[in-house]
Amino acid sequence: MELLDQSVVRDQLGPSEHLLWAGQPLPGLRLRTSDVFMVPFSLLWGGFAFFWEWSVIRSNAPFFFRLWGIPFVLVGLHMIVGRFFWDAYQRRNTYYGVTNERVLIVSKAPTNSVKSLSLRSLADVTLASGSDGRGSIQFGASGAFAAPAWLAQSGWPGARSPIPVFDTIENAKHVYDTIRQAQRGAS
Repeated sequence: MELLDQSVVRDQLGPSEHLLWAGQPLPGLRLRTSDVFMVPFSLLWGGFAFFWEWSVIRSNAPFFFRLWGIPFVLVGLHMIVGRFFWDAYQRRNTYYGVTNERVLIVSKAPTNSVKSLSLRSLADVTLASGSDGRGSIQFGASGAFAAPAWLAQSGWPGARSPIPVFDTIENAKHVYDTIRQAQRGAS
């Protein structure tokens, strides 16, 4: 996939930097490995919350009980459907770049942020790709106290992985090779 607006990444470059590669995560709704856990859990949570709220409304329970279930229903809706749209929205507003000096992850949603990783200090670079060439590149090792991958990929607003990653990119092996070659040039 071609980067639609390279200026988002180019605006972050220093005077001596030049862009070697720029891209974005694959667009649209997608299932992740974490969904093996999250889909059944979200259906159980949402089903119980909907059942609770429906039962309380039908039984003419006190007003407080009617209100009590609403946040649980909203969380259930997010877990069942909303998280997929939230993930697609975040990926649509994320831009990646590799320069001769660093790796950049620029996010425009929900807030503007820039993650910059120096090629000289980048120790662990891990490639995970499929036969179609699509894949992800992780920068850094998973720590013992890092959030579990299923939670980071669950679609909870703000529950991003603490480990920087180029998530679901085209030609992941080519990008990985570009990073490794740039590391050799930077040292």
